[in-house]
Amino acid sequence: MAEPASPHPSRVTRRRLLGGGAAVAGAAGAAGIGWGAATLTHRDHDRDPALDTIPFYGPHQAGIATDPQDHVAFLGFDMAAGTDREDVIGVLKIWTDDAARLTQGRPALADTEPELAARPAALTVTVGFGPGLFALTGHQGDRPAWLEQLPAYSIDRLDPAYTGAQLLVQVCSNEATTVSHAVRVLSKHVKSLVTVKWVQRGFRNASKGQTMRNLLGQVDGTVNIAPGTLDFDTLVWDDGARTPWLAGGTSMVLRRIAMNLDSWDEMDAEARGITLGRRDSDGAPLGGTKESDEPDFAAVDEFGITLIPPSSHIARAHHTTERERFLRRGFNYDDTPAPGQLSNSGLLFTAFQRDIGAQYLPVQQRLADFDALNRWTTPVGSAVFAIPPGVLTPGGYLGQQLFEPNRLVGR
Repeated sequence: MAEPASPHPSRVTRRRLLGGGAAVAGAAGAAGIGWGAATLTHRDHDRDPALDTIPFYGPHQAGIATDPQDHVAFLGFDMAAGTDREDVIGVLKIWTDDAARLTQGRPALADTEPELAARPAALTVTVGFGPGLFALTGHQGDRPAWLEQLPAYSIDRLDPAYTGAQLLVQVCSNEATTVSHAVRVLSKHVKSLVTVKWVQRGFRNASKGQTMRNLLGQVDGTVNIAPGTLDFDTLVWDDGARTPWLAGGTSMVLRRIAMNLDSWDEMDAEARGITLGRRDSDGAPLGGTKESDEPDFAAVDEFGITLIPPSSHIARAHHTTERERFLRRGFNYDDTPAPGQLSNSGLLFTAFQRDIGAQYLPVQQRLADFDALNRWTTPVGSAVFAIPPGVLTPGGYLGQQLFEPNRLVGR
């Protein structure tokens, strides 16, 4: 029997996006069937860590305060030509439904590889809005003042293939297969309404309680804001004072930073330490004894020479006020090199903060002006996003605080 004509032809349905009978069967579930409550499975020695789950529902999106997983994929999307606000809402509803299921180890509706959903391995899905999405949807007046592309820095060599996007999806898990499956599901279920602008995959590995190392061999992320603290609440989560719909959300800066490993390999340990301001061996700041020591930027040697050079990376990156702090998280990437090159490696650097302009930009400007590490690193991709709050209960969707605040579920 033919499907009845919808009284709202512009409304996005799974039939429209996917086509075929499987999508019709799934559409009934989208109305509320199968929305199980998310629960956190704590790790223990008798449980397969691949079965670990992170709650999907809550005041904040997962994947920010969550312990960093081993694998990530950042997906940048633009809405297809001819789409509008209702199409964007439709995409967000489908992503919400898919993410709510996949993160709990259940297949998405119309999932053609349901077996791959059985090992979530702490899967999280985080969605963000780029500056261009607000004009498309008629919400330009709701765009936060800080949500705009970063200034043009002299150190940048930005590739359009890794720069800007209207929508972001960050997929993290401790298993690479889980990330790939989630990326496939989230992409193909909205393929008629979006175009993929870029996909950036990364990894980070560290023993429990230790800081990861980037591909320069340096510890990366030693000093950070701890989730669940007052600092995290005031520096990362938005309070909604200036942008009410963003309360419980945050912002993300994503920078793709290429590393010249070939010339870095020619440096000895002392020269590397002077460049970074930390020792390779244990990550301790120069003049310190362990990684967690507070850098002493005034300390000098017997000749009166500053132990940590003012041009070193940690000196330039160090906050000058308490406001210049943000949550930093990096993932390594190691892709196929260009012909004649030995490597195509670097860091996918993310920064989460309440206000990009007040917190991130002053630090980035100092690094761009003069950071000794700039000789071996080059930003080749850049994007900024507003990260909306989480979904409180089943029936809501990501971004509903912006698009339909009067219809929020679970307020």
